[in-house]
Amino acid sequence: MKEKIKIFLADVVKEMKKVTWPTKDELKESTIIVVVTCIILAGFVYIIDQLLNNIMKGLF
Repeated sequence: MKEKIKIFLADVVKEMKKVTWPTKDELKESTIIVVVTCIILAGFVYIIDQLLNNIMKGLF
């Protein structure tokens, strides 16, 4: 069992060396895109929620 764990961890280390990590600039750009997208989606959901809330208040 211990031997299998050692082999697994060695394989993980080998595979992690193959990973292409993003540069700081790429990471900043991706983070900004994600944050802006989340803000836009949150605003959209808020507007839809308010519209549906007003419609429901008008019906009852």
